[in-house]
Amino acid sequence: MRTTRVLAVAAAAGAVVGLGAPAASAWADPTNIVAMPSVIPRGGHLTVTVDGSSCQHGGKVTSPAFSDARLHSIPGGTTSSATAVIHHHTAPGAYDITAHCGGKTLMRPSAFTVIHGGVRGGFGGSSQSGASGTDIAIGGALVTAAVVGGGVFWMRRRSENRA
Repeated sequence: MRTTRVLAVAAAAGAVVGLGAPAASAWADPTNIVAMPSVIPRGGHLTVTVDGSSCQHGGKVTSPAFSDARLHSIPGGTTSSATAVIHHHTAPGAYDITAHCGGKTLMRPSAFTVIHGGVRGGFGGSSQSGASGTDIAIGGALVTAAVVGGGVFWMRRRSENRA
């Protein structure tokens, strides 16, 4: 009798949790917004992905930096994406993105940053080409030290072999 009650309570608790989980996840849908690249020049193409099953059947993303963009579902999951073109007159700075899906909205503050001009790439975003005079002097001194050190090493080895 006691075991039957424990099993009945466990089954009821499992049913409540099992039936409540889909409803709880639906309240938080859409769940995430990602903008790539996170730093973009004016006129650049921004890819926005939104997680959530409510976005699978249409929706849009909005921002003051671009015109509304329609979301398209990505096969094999609950993610949708849209491509937006940043307005040429957009002022540099951070911009929010809002996703509108199935009557629900999600806003991501400072989702991307618009900059004036192109994005500097490479290691460290270096803007000069080639080595500077200081770099050449330091490299030359290191090479000279290596040659002198190697010469001293070989001269000592040579004198040890004669003895």
